[in-house]
Amino acid sequence: MPPREPPGSGSAEDQQLFQGLRSALRSDDPLDLLALVSGFLEITDPRSRDPFTRDEQKLSLADLVESLIGTPFAETTAALTALRAIVADEVLAARIGRALAVRRHPLPDWLTGLHQARLEPDVWFVTHVLGDGDDYLLGVTLPSGHPLTAIFYVDHNLGTVVKDAFVIPEPLADLALTMGSLVEGEDQSLTRTDPATARAVIEAAIEHGSLLYPPLTSDSWPMCRPLVEWMLRMLPPGGVAPERREWSDEETAAIATDFFASRHGIPIDHDDERSLLESVLWFGTGYATGDPFRWSPVTVEMLLADWFPRKVIADPPYLAKLPDLLRSYVRYCHEHEGIRATLTADTLAAVDLHEPEYQRVIRSDRPQGPAALLASLFDARSESEDDRTIGEMLLGSLDRKVGGRLALQNLDAQPLPDEPFEYSGIAEDIRPVVQEVLDACDRCADELLDVEHRTAMRRFLSRAAVGDPAIFRRKASPVRAAAAVAWVICRANDTVGTSSSPAVQDLLAWFGVKGSVSQRAEPLLRANGVDPHRLYGWMELGAPDLLTSSHRTNIMANRDRSLGV
Repeated sequence: MPPREPPGSGSAEDQQLFQGLRSALRSDDPLDLLALVSGFLEITDPRSRDPFTRDEQKLSLADLVESLIGTPFAETTAALTALRAIVADEVLAARIGRALAVRRHPLPDWLTGLHQARLEPDVWFVTHVLGDGDDYLLGVTLPSGHPLTAIFYVDHNLGTVVKDAFVIPEPLADLALTMGSLVEGEDQSLTRTDPATARAVIEAAIEHGSLLYPPLTSDSWPMCRPLVEWMLRMLPPGGVAPERREWSDEETAAIATDFFASRHGIPIDHDDERSLLESVLWFGTGYATGDPFRWSPVTVEMLLADWFPRKVIADPPYLAKLPDLLRSYVRYCHEHEGIRATLTADTLAAVDLHEPEYQRVIRSDRPQGPAALLASLFDARSESEDDRTIGEMLLGSLDRKVGGRLALQNLDAQPLPDEPFEYSGIAEDIRPVVQEVLDACDRCADELLDVEHRTAMRRFLSRAAVGDPAIFRRKASPVRAAAAVAWVICRANDTVGTSSSPAVQDLLAWFGVKGSVSQRAEPLLRANGVDPHRLYGWMELGAPDLLTSSHRTNIMANRDRSLGV
């Protein structure tokens, strides 16, 4: 490949690139060049691309490398030398090495010896008793003696993801001393941790964070991601990131029983408060930190400002009781965990802070379920998005409702048949419980719904019983399970919970159930191959044979409209 034009005669972007490389190369601080090269790598990383934008030509890492190889100047030699050390792709590193073998530009010693960087033996771990997140510190020393220390903040409230990270040109030992001086007494701790486990935790948190939309960004993140991943790869492999604990129905029921028997719960032991606590425990075990006993100002804000108004569909008088319940439950949890009164006061102050807006929102005509998710997506998007992109988003939603684009294309509007319940594959010991659930669902369909809903509920229930028999071995109300089955099928078919359909409470009232059955529905959904945490209020079952003919007709009309048919 012939050399390109020298710097100064190319585009403004090329000139800016060379000026940046030249300035970083002349700096006494290696981090200036390493951060710049890390930014190059991040721009080409597929994880940085907007999943909702149309396919567009973007610079790939291979294209970037070839561009630098085809421009043989000291600045590009420096960039390639750093890239060869940092990239994880060994084949590409070898390609860069062959190109560098014929270059003779003088480079700083720290750069030519970058592949010999030495990992500091300690990895430091900072955590807080309320469990919102943890800091990890690891250090690398270049052969020239220049230190680099990476600091990662792993946020548990967002699902154990790297929310921020940065690198500073300071020795790890010095930074650990500084962090130790800032530790907040008994509430916070700074300790050494196992390097292999730290690597596993941070790499998993980086991967999970890359799946979030909108992405988590800061002044340094994710532009430093390639650089810190290079540092992470120096840590020993083989560690295992702890799995998020799964709380059983029996465990959450035991928490509720203990709370309402405590001095904090006895005064509010009423049906509505018990039902509300089920949803609070659903949030506490399935979202945020995943620990129903750990409440902080951050988790309180998440619950009151977003999760409850969006996820729990109920009448305002019922929802209005949540803040008082939450105050009592926070006091109980902090007492149970031995958390200091000062932190309890801070957490209760957060309830006071967010209650007025919560009370206003639950009485407003707010977006819920799909509408809430769409609103958040559009808020995160650029205002320049056009109709074609919106159509693509809607098509993606329709795909998920029916199980993919091929199923969407082949969809028909034939009514679901009147068919018997399928017992094949259902374990004998759970059949009596399944039968109770089935009988309640059938009665509901006969009195409130129709044959198509009855068939859909039968299919959903049968698949759940085969997919996860343990659901029906737990000590739980069959009637509440039946209400959850009906709720899932009716939400999936827009039979309840929309502006043109009856309220969810009307459906649940038929079963004699108050509050929300969302938590009870989660294991049933998982047994049907649906990730309930992915739904965010949508009810996309990925199965056209669980959808009524009228709903499939609407889907087909939306499909054709989105495609411009």
